[in-house]
Amino acid sequence: MRVLVAMSGGVDSSVAAARMVDAGHDVVGVHLALSSAPGTLRTGSRGCCSKEDAGDARRVADILDIPFYVWDFADRFADDVIDDFVESYARGETPNPCVRCNERIKFSALAARAVALGFDVLATGHYARLADGRLRRAVDADKDQSYVLGVLTAEQLARAAFPVGDTPKPDIRAEAAARGLLVADKPDSHDICFIPSGDTQAFLGARIGVRRGTVVDAGGTVLAEHDGVHGFTIGQRKGLGIAGPGPDGLPRYVTGIDAATGTVRVGAAADLDVHQLTGERPVFTSGRAFDGPVEAEVQVRAHGGLAPAVVEVRDGRLLATLRAPLRGVAPGQTMVVYRPDPAGDEVVASATIGGGDT
Repeated sequence: MRVLVAMSGGVDSSVAAARMVDAGHDVVGVHLALSSAPGTLRTGSRGCCSKEDAGDARRVADILDIPFYVWDFADRFADDVIDDFVESYARGETPNPCVRCNERIKFSALAARAVALGFDVLATGHYARLADGRLRRAVDADKDQSYVLGVLTAEQLARAAFPVGDTPKPDIRAEAAARGLLVADKPDSHDICFIPSGDTQAFLGARIGVRRGTVVDAGGTVLAEHDGVHGFTIGQRKGLGIAGPGPDGLPRYVTGIDAATGTVRVGAAADLDVHQLTGERPVFTSGRAFDGPVEAEVQVRAHGGLAPAVVEVRDGRLLATLRAPLRGVAPGQTMVVYRPDPAGDEVVASATIGGGDT
């Protein structure tokens, strides 16, 4: 089987490539150049796709004795991930760029090129598992990345492989060291890869500019002015620009954002409770929509907890009625639906959360 391995230069994708080689496959490594001006070095665990990362990936490929290439996806990444991220925040949403990258770059643009070149499978270092075409959580719950893969279609999953999902992360590092891979102790990347500074507000502000608006309470009283709704997200408590707590002496949180008027509403923590979620553009990992309401669990953040819910398709949308309220859910987030299973929770659907959830 011909396997293309997406090699980021990190330990996970390096071991993924090694395991594909061990399995006897015809393996080729590829590093994605996602920045038109990549940095020379990473800053600790911040950032990715630097020249250092590309060099690390190439050295691993040399040790594994597999062909290695760097493919330029910078323009596509800028259009489909970075621009989407900025535009979503300008609309008052809270997107997950890792979800978009998997959906539009790795398992769409990259996978399409892989198929065109005759590869059978695209392998990555994601922590997730595939069993009979079903996407399941990884063995290592702390590293599980099935959430950011929940947007993949049945066709995309049929050509995917996640070789490290059955192993805890410490064991992956130990395996890399045993193989003589210098990335064995390389720090994991975190935060948003294209904002290595970690200052998301500064990044957004430089691209969106000043769009003044007001911060108001539940009664419409103006409490403060701001330079743009992109500086806020639902559930935010700090940096609101208001003086002190509410009249009840309790902290105030962002409870609503109206990008059209530039209005940011604040209120009590209880105002953040959501009992029902509506998801646009649903994706079903089996390729088939639910026949009726199903008992499931919903996750709305990459590292968030699960919320039991009854999930159904209604008017082309995914509707989740929660057994207990979730707090601080924002439009633009992805909700991923899991079905509990003794063999490992299975991802069955996903959708993008819209506004107006209650």
